Amino acid sequence: MSEKLEQLGIKDSERTPCEIWTRVMGYHRPISSFNIGKQGEVAERKYFSEKKCREELRKL
Repeated sequence: MSEKLEQLGIKDSERTPCEIWTRVMGYHRPISSFNIGKQGEVAERKYFSEKKCREELRKL
C-alpha cells in the first residue's frame, strides 16, 4: 500500500495514523489500549456482512 502512495508522492512520514476504536461492555475504547491478549481476540473477530449473507441465501 505504501508503495502506491509513494508513487503518488505521499511519503509514510506525511501520513496520519488511524486509530481504531471498538465497543466493549457498553462503551468505546481504542484497540491500542488493549492488552496483547485482547488485541489478538479483536484480530480474530469475524464481521457480519448482510450483502454476503443475502448472496449465500440466494444460492440455496
